[in-house]
Amino acid sequence: MDTQQNTALTRALAEIPGPLPASGVIHIVIPHTDRFTVVGNHLAQHPDLSCTAIGIAVRIQSLPQGVEVSIKALAAHCREGEKRIAAALRELEALGYLQRLRDRLPSGRVITRTVFCNQPTALLRPRRQAAAPPHAQAPAQAQAPTQAPDPAPAPAARPEQPRPPAQPEPPAPETLAAPPAPPPPPSFVTPTAPPPLFVPLVPPPTAPKPPPRPLPRPSEPTPELDRAATAFLSDLHRHAPQFTLSEDDVRRLVPGVAAWLERAARPEAMRHALTDDPPHPLKHPAKLLKYRLTELLPPPPPGIHDLAALARPRITVTPFQTCDDCDRAFRSPTPGRCRDCREHRTHQAHRTEEVRTAA
Repeated sequence: MDTQQNTALTRALAEIPGPLPASGVIHIVIPHTDRFTVVGNHLAQHPDLSCTAIGIAVRIQSLPQGVEVSIKALAAHCREGEKRIAAALRELEALGYLQRLRDRLPSGRVITRTVFCNQPTALLRPRRQAAAPPHAQAPAQAQAPTQAPDPAPAPAARPEQPRPPAQPEPPAPETLAAPPAPPPPPSFVTPTAPPPLFVPLVPPPTAPKPPPRPLPRPSEPTPELDRAATAFLSDLHRHAPQFTLSEDDVRRLVPGVAAWLERAARPEAMRHALTDDPPHPLKHPAKLLKYRLTELLPPPPPGIHDLAALARPRITVTPFQTCDDCDRAFRSPTPGRCRDCREHRTHQAHRTEEVRTAA
C-alpha cells in the first residue's frame, strides 16, 4: 500500500516561490497571530549550548512573569530528568542567559530569584549618560534677578488738589535680568559594541544578498557556436519535457550553452548536468538552467603546452661505442675502452709496479 500524501503540505510546497532546494530543509513559514515567543538566532544556533539547554531556555522564555522555573518545576513538565535540566541551567548560567540572585525580604527571609535575559550581550553595552536639565546649568546670576532700586519719593501733593494716579515707570536697562545662557551640549559616550559571543553561520533574512553571477559567455563567439547552442536548447524538451523553453528563454541562454560547447563539453553530458534531479514542482525551468549553466561551468580544456607537461619524459639511451683495444661494442656516453680492457690494463699496471718494487 502506497504512503498517503498530505494534500495540505503538497499545496503549501507548491505555493513557495522559486525553485525548491534539492537537499536540506524546506521552510513553510506561516505567520503567528497568538501564543508565540520571539527567540533570537544567537540562542537557537548557539555553538556552545546543547540542544537540551536551548530547549530549556526557549521554554523559560515562553513562560509568563512569576512562574516557578526551579529544577523540580521544570522536570514536572519536561521529559528530561532533573540531572539533565540542572546541567542545562548551568550552561545557560555560564553564558549569561540565566542568573540566580539572593535577595532578603523586609521580613528577614532570604529568597532566590531566577532572572532570565533573552539577550545577555545587550547588557554589556554602556548606556548613554542622562543630560542635565537646562535650568540646572544656568548661571547663578541668571537664577536670582537683580532687584531694582527704590524709586525717588514723589513730592507731597497739596491738600486741595487730588493726587493723580501714579504711572508705572519703565524699568531701567541695568535692572533687566540677563537672559540665561544656552546650556552646553550634553556629552555622550560613544558606546562600543562588545565582541559577539559567536559568529552566525546562517545570515539573517534581512542581510543584503550578493548580486547573482552573470551568465557565462564564450571567449570567441562564432555563428557555429550560436547555431549549436540554439539547437541544443530547442531540442531539450524531447529529452526532458519539463524543460520546455520559450523563444526568449532560448535567446537568453544561448551564450551560456555556447560557453560550455567552447570548453569541449559533449551535448549528452551537458544534458545530464542541466536536467538531472530537478525540483518538484519545477515552476521556472529557464531560471534553473541559468543557475546550473553558471555554477556548473566546466574548466577550459588544457592547451598543447599543458598536455606536453603531462607527457611521460623520454628515456635516455646510451649509444654504442667501439673499444680501442679489442674492437668490441659497448655502451658508453664517450668513446674509449670497454670494462674488461680497462681492468686488464689496471692489472698490468699493478704487476709492473710490483716488479719494479722487487728489483
